[in-house]
Amino acid sequence: MNLKLVFCLLGIAALASSCSDHVYAPALHRSDIAYLPKPVSADTSKSATYITAGITYDTNINPADNLTSGQFNLSHANTFDHVNLAYGAFGVLGSYHNGELQPGDPYYFQDKFFGAGGLRLSGDYFIKGRNVDFRIIGFEAVYSHEFGDYARFRKTVTNQPNFFTDTRTDLFTLGGTTEVVFHAGYNAEKKFGFRVFAGGTFGPDNIYRNKNSNYTYSSLNHGIVTVAYFMQLKRYVLIAEGGYYFQFRLGYQF
Repeated sequence: MNLKLVFCLLGIAALASSCSDHVYAPALHRSDIAYLPKPVSADTSKSATYITAGITYDTNINPADNLTSGQFNLSHANTFDHVNLAYGAFGVLGSYHNGELQPGDPYYFQDKFFGAGGLRLSGDYFIKGRNVDFRIIGFEAVYSHEFGDYARFRKTVTNQPNFFTDTRTDLFTLGGTTEVVFHAGYNAEKKFGFRVFAGGTFGPDNIYRNKNSNYTYSSLNHGIVTVAYFMQLKRYVLIAEGGYYFQFRLGYQF
C-alpha cells in the first residue's frame, strides 16, 4: 500500500476518534462573574442594598450545547471618598440543553437541571469628575457551588470511553476591573456606565480528563474577559453583561 495513503488513513482515523469525544465543563464555567452596582460619589446616601434578577444564556464548552438559567442576586455596597466595596450572595437555577449527543448514543439526554449558590465581593479605587466617577482599578471575586443533575452526570461519565470532563462543583474566580460611571440630576438619579473585567478561575481550569485515558483535553485560553453595561433611573437598575455568555438583569435599590 502506498505510504502516503497509509498516513492519510491514519489521519482520518485520528480525526474520527477526536470527533467522537465529548467534553463537559462546570455549569458556571467562565460565566460566574456578575456586575455588582454601587453608589456613586454624587449620591447623598453612600450605602445601598440592591436586589437583581435576570436570565443568562451560555454555550459552555460545546458549541452544539447551551445553558439557560435564572439568577437572583442580593448585595450591599458602601462608597467612601475614593474607594467602594460591595458584597453579596446569589443563587442560580437552570438547564443544560444537549445538542451534541444523538439518540442512541451512550448517556444521551435532552436536558439536565443544574443549580448553584455562592458569594460575591467587589471593590474599586476611583477619582471624581464633575459628572463622572472613574473607577480606575478594581477587583471582582466570586465563589460558587454547583449541584443538580448536570453535576452528577459529569461525575458519572468521567471514566466512560470518549467522555472528558471537569467534575469540579466549586469554583473561585478572581480578576481586575476598570469602569467609568456617568451620573446626572439631583442625587445622581440617572446613572450609566461600562465595566471591563479580566481574570481567571483558580485550580485546574480548562482541563478535561477521563480517568481511564492518558489523553487530556486542555484549552489554550485560560482567561475570562467580560464587558458590562449598567444603567440606573432613580432606584431601578438594568444590567447587561457578556463574554462567553450573555446575561440580562433588572433590579431595585433600597
